[in-house]
This record gives sequence, C-alpha cells and structure tokens, in this order.
Amino acid sequence: MASPTNPARAPVLALSASELIGNTPLVRLNRIPQSLGIEAEVYAKVELFNAGGSIKDRIALRMIEEAEKWYWACSCWCYQRLQDNHYSSRKDVPEKVAVLRALWSYNHSYPNSSCMGCPRVPYWSSKRLVKEIPNSHILDQYANENNPLAHEYGTAEEIWKQTDGKITAVVAGAGTGGTITGLSKGLKRHNKDVKIIAADPHGSILAVPESLNQEHANESYKVEGIGYDFIPDVLDRESVDVWYKTDDRESFAYARRLIAEEGLLVGGSSGSAIAAMVKEFSSTPASPILDSQSKKDPYSGATLRSLRLKPVTSVLADSPCSEAVETMREKGFDQLLSSLPKGDKLVGLVTLEIFSVGSVVVALLAKAQSQMSCSISPTSLKLLPIPRTLVAFLNPLKSNGIEITTDGKKQTTPKRKFVEITLDTPISALSKFFEWNSAAIITEKGSENNGLSKPVAVVTKVDLLSWMVKQTKV
Repeated sequence: MASPTNPARAPVLALSASELIGNTPLVRLNRIPQSLGIEAEVYAKVELFNAGGSIKDRIALRMIEEAEKWYWACSCWCYQRLQDNHYSSRKDVPEKVAVLRALWSYNHSYPNSSCMGCPRVPYWSSKRLVKEIPNSHILDQYANENNPLAHEYGTAEEIWKQTDGKITAVVAGAGTGGTITGLSKGLKRHNKDVKIIAADPHGSILAVPESLNQEHANESYKVEGIGYDFIPDVLDRESVDVWYKTDDRESFAYARRLIAEEGLLVGGSSGSAIAAMVKEFSSTPASPILDSQSKKDPYSGATLRSLRLKPVTSVLADSPCSEAVETMREKGFDQLLSSLPKGDKLVGLVTLEIFSVGSVVVALLAKAQSQMSCSISPTSLKLLPIPRTLVAFLNPLKSNGIEITTDGKKQTTPKRKFVEITLDTPISALSKFFEWNSAAIITEKGSENNGLSKPVAVVTKVDLLSWMVKQTKV
C-alpha cells in the first residue's frame, strides 16, 4: 500500500515534457475478461500516461527528432518553437481541436464529404501549405518510416520487458498502421510465435482478406483513430496474423466498461481492441500468468453446496404486503420468493428494497395499514421502473440488437438470458453472475414435479461475501 514514505510509483525527474513520452505502464484487467469467461491474462498498455495523453506522442516525437537531424544537417532550419499545422476532419470532437489550439497548433478542418473519391484531402492540402509557409515540413505519418519504427524499438521493447518475454499475443487497432506494424516486427524479432491481432472498424478497408471489408462497405463509423478508406504506406497488412472487424456499438460499450470497471479513461478505439480480443480469446486456454498469486483459484473449485444456504421461504402472490414484510423480519431475510396460490410456479422476487424506494415508501407511510394490506402481485404493487438509460448502461452488450432510446419513442425491453443455477454450480460462475444481478434462485429438478425445476434456496452477494470471509479465516 502506498504511503508518504513509500509511494506507489517512484517519482520521476524529467528535464522536459518529451521525456515523459514512452515507458507507459502495463495494467492487468481484473474485471472485464473474467466476466466474459476469458481465461487468458489480459493487460492493457495504458498510453494515456504519455505527456500528450496519446500513443501518437511516440511517433510525433520520433518523426520530429528525425526531421530535426535532417534539417540541421542541411543547415537550413533553425527555430526556437515548433509550430504545427494540423488537419482534421470535422468528425473530430471539439475537445481534440481545443487541445490542439491550446498547444498553439493552427488547425485546418474539412468536411467529411470532401473526402469522397479523394481520401487524402488533408495530405494534398498540407502539400499546398508547405509551398505557402516558409521553412515548413510535412511529417506525414502515413508514409514516414519513423511511425512504425517508434513502436518497433519503443512500444514493442517495453511490452517485451514488462512481460518478461511471456507475452503470447497482442491486440491493437489499425489506423495509419504504424502501431500494429511496429509491434509485429518488434515482438516477432524476439519470438516469431507472438500472435498479432488487429481491430478494423466496419466501413474501413484495412482488414485482410478483402472479403472482410465487403459486408459493411462504405459504411460510416464514429470510432476515431482507427480505420481508413485507403491503405497507408507504413501499414504492412501481412504482418498481422488475424484481423477482426468491429462496430461502433460494441466498441463504445467496451470503452465505457473499461472506464467504469477498470478505471481506465480510454476512448472508442480501445473498446475496439477489447472487442477483437474477446472474439479471439473467448475460447482460448489460459496463457502464461505473470502474477503467481493469480494462478490460485480463489474459490478452490467449491460449489454452491459450500454456502450452506437456508431452505427457500416463499409467500403467495395474493398475500398482503404486511405479511411479506413480517416474514422477512422474522426470518432475517431481505428477499422472498413469490409463487402462485396453486402450484410452485414462481411469479417474482420480493425484496425489502421494494418497500423503501422513493414514492413507494412515502405511500406506505402515508396510507399505513391500508397500504400494507395490498397484495404483492406485480400488478398491484406497481413498482417504479428502472430508467432506460440505466438498463442500457448496466449491461450494454445484452440488449440483443434492441435499440434503447430515451426520447419517449417506442422501445422494446432488453431480453435477459435465463441462467440455471443449481447446488452443483461452481461458486466462480456465481461470482460472474453477480456482476449483473443482485440475487440468484437455486433450483433442482424433482420427480414429483414431472422433471420441472423447483426453487430450493436464494443466494445473494452477501451470502457469497460471508463465505469468502470465512475462507480467509481458515
């Protein structure tokens, strides 16, 4: 644990901001891969720790330094401050333009439509500016060999050292191609078996084979920083072992999860890399693990039988609310199953939270006994709905293609997949289930119910946490 005398990271003394480019941390993802059943150890190279907050800092520094060498050798360029003329599509967000202006960059924007039939409008416009501005130079990241070299001798070497040479695969988005090409050459120089995986958005034409680009040809996309409608000179497409096409929806969904669950402030292109990683590794065996402690199964293969749960307690759907509250109070429960008067068919789960949410608790206090005599059926209880935006945020990848809107237009409720949980279900699976759910109903099949499943217990996050605490004391 960090303290005033023992900081988490050693303090860095830099002589300039350019010295803060590179040597970015490699951070283990502790939630997303595990929630998706991916056994491989997944680490993120966090490029936002560069001085400018982007992986582009690496190539900018190398291209400028190499340009300086050339100009000084020719004795034709002396300067005190480098001014940059930056071209951007109007697709770029205002925040990026604001940062460029703060850095004293002259920004020239052009409409997306101007690129139709001429994908390199900014390049040719830059050529015009070079003729108009004295002592100017085009770095041209699309053709400058220092773009991939910055990653071959910089990023790739850092990853190799940080993983002690145990890396088995790397996933990255493809834009100019410098990152993916440089990583491939740098890592395969150490180990030719390192697998290089690239993410390319639908609408881009970078992926190989060409058939991958046909399904969504000429389709626009909102993810920035990756994908093009021409092949940059620095991109070696054959240096990539596997290409995966990604779409905006999954890219932004994973980006939000990286922010919310992993604490990494990243953008859509990082989400695209995660999407490609999921497609590749969802069924891949575990890779060499760098952290020896993570090799241990925290649940030791235990099943739900180890939790020693109390038998299920239920109330009839036509029972008064007061009876449900009193039963939970007597049993020390915070939830009860509700079943039909005839048979064991379940109709829902009643929790104490239901009676303490917003206007419901106000109504209970105001109407007192008369309100408490209502039945607990879903139609009479009239619970407050979960906001649509909350439903979409909690599980953005589970809406099964159903659009979720907040403008009052017609909406279909997202489908939820039924997951059968029994006493023989591994606790590790239950832990993943709880990432999106608050409670689970444990069932078993009995001969008296014609083979139908019947509830035997209810397990909550508190039950799991209590078991884990007991395990640490053993």
